[in-house]
Amino acid sequence: MSVSSKRAAVLWTGGKDCNLALYEAQQAGYEIVALVTFMMGNGKFKAHPIDVMRLQAEALGIPYITIPVAEPYKESYEEAIKKLKEDCNIGTLVTGDIAEVHGNSNWITDRSKPAGVQVLLPLWHLDREQLLQRLFSLNFNVIFSCVKEPWFNAEWLGKQLNQASLNELRHIENLDLCGEQGEYHTLVLDGPGYDSQIEIGVFSPKKEDEIYYMELEKPVLKSKRTHANA
Repeated sequence: MSVSSKRAAVLWTGGKDCNLALYEAQQAGYEIVALVTFMMGNGKFKAHPIDVMRLQAEALGIPYITIPVAEPYKESYEEAIKKLKEDCNIGTLVTGDIAEVHGNSNWITDRSKPAGVQVLLPLWHLDREQLLQRLFSLNFNVIFSCVKEPWFNAEWLGKQLNQASLNELRHIENLDLCGEQGEYHTLVLDGPGYDSQIEIGVFSPKKEDEIYYMELEKPVLKSKRTHANA
C-alpha cells in the first residue's frame, strides 16, 4: 500500500517555529498524525521541557512520540526516520526550520532521503519580520524560555514574544530576530488548534555558562471553554 505524501508528522520542540509550521501544514491540507521529538541523552531540554511538549500535544489532540537518537547521529537519525515512516505510515515530515544553521544544509532533509520521506519546510527562508507578524496575527501566546548572553539576561525569561518585545529585539545588535543562531528559544502556551491553554506557574531562573533558562515546577493545562449556560 502506497503512503500518502499528505500524511505527515511534525518535528516538535514546543517553540514558535514548529507550532507555526504545524498550523501552515494543516492549512495546506496535510493530515498530521503525530508530533515527534528526537531525544538525545537524558531527554532533558533546557529550552523546551518535555512536560510542556506533552501538554501541548494533549491540548492539540495529536499523539506525541519521542524517539531516542545517539552517536553516530547521521545513521541514528536516518534509522529513526525510517522507523517513524513504518510505524506511523507517513510520507512527509514537517519541520519549522527557517534557514541554514552556520551555513550547513538542512539536516532533516538530508537524513530523510534514505527513507524516501518528503520534507515540508513551510517557514523556509521566510523574512523574519514577516514570520513574526504571522505568528502575532494568529494569536499565538509565546514566551521566551531560554536566552543567551550577550544578547539577553534573565529578565527575559517568561516574557511574551509580541509586538512590544519585538520592538526591543530590533534594537539588539547582531541579533537574528527569530533567534535562528541560538540567541533565544521559546515555548508556546496557546494558539490555533489548542483546546486548552498551558499555565507554566512558578518557575526558577537558572544559569549555565552563557545560557539562562526556566526551571518549571508544575505546568498544567487550563480549559479555555466557557460555560455560558451553566
